[in-house]
Amino acid sequence: MLRRYRSDPSHVLEPDAVELNPDLSYEEPIMILDREVKRLQNKTVSLVKVLRRNHKEEEATWEPEETMRE
Repeated sequence: MLRRYRSDPSHVLEPDAVELNPDLSYEEPIMILDREVKRLQNKTVSLVKVLRRNHKEEEATWEPEETMRE
């Protein structure tokens, strides 16, 4: 059973400040850790595991390879 949420000021989190680059990006990719090809019903998608600056290796994300070429 779900219960109604009661607001509590202690639940509010302060966001971290984000510094934007001139091209409006904020996290610079520094290394590709792995590559993978996913097969969908009627196409294949190339993925890369990207490590970004100021992140740990456990926080690396899988992204479409096409977005990394920009």
